[in-house]
Amino acid sequence: MIEIKKFVCNMLSENTFVVSDKTKECVIIDCGAFYPEEKDAIQHYIEEEGLTPKHLLVTHGHLDHNFGNKFIHDTYGILPEVCADDEFLMNKMQEQPQKYLSIKDYKEIFPPVGRYFRDGDIITFGTHSLKVIQTPGHSPGSVIFHCEKEQQAFSGDTLFRFGVGRTDLDGGNMQDLDNSLHNKVAKMPWNTIIHPGHGQDTTIREEMFSNPYLGSLGIY
Repeated sequence: MIEIKKFVCNMLSENTFVVSDKTKECVIIDCGAFYPEEKDAIQHYIEEEGLTPKHLLVTHGHLDHNFGNKFIHDTYGILPEVCADDEFLMNKMQEQPQKYLSIKDYKEIFPPVGRYFRDGDIITFGTHSLKVIQTPGHSPGSVIFHCEKEQQAFSGDTLFRFGVGRTDLDGGNMQDLDNSLHNKVAKMPWNTIIHPGHGQDTTIREEMFSNPYLGSLGIY
């Protein structure tokens, strides 16, 4: 069984996850830690639980999901891993604080990407694995990390409870998002628990009945 710990981070209330199992290996997903107290909370949890971080996984290349990359690299020696189609966003990470949040003179240097993965890749830790499901729309390289063994998924900004991520940022495309929702998300098992990049958890079943962006399926 996996253990999932959520930390709500930064000025955009982004969800950072630490996911571990009985082996005490873990992955960190979307480390958005910006404020010192957020970094301290994540580090304290990992140390208190005796965890060993193996991967720093990124659902997409937007700033709020990457604020903590340097902290994680400095502390645990691991680099971010992200979909190859978001390479252009990762390469512009240093520009994003001012462009998107009007933060001038942002001094913290983001670390390089350690690995670019693609749709269908498998990421392992402990006795578990996460399958990469590429879901372009919010960004070209947006992905969902799916633990098929336990039907838990981390959706970044592709899917929220009763909503989806915006498509008006660099590389966003509503038609691509619609295709991802109908051809990828809607085909996931309905009992899958979704842990989104912002807001509350949900399930595929709940979204199939209540999310207006999945309404064209004629489910509700």
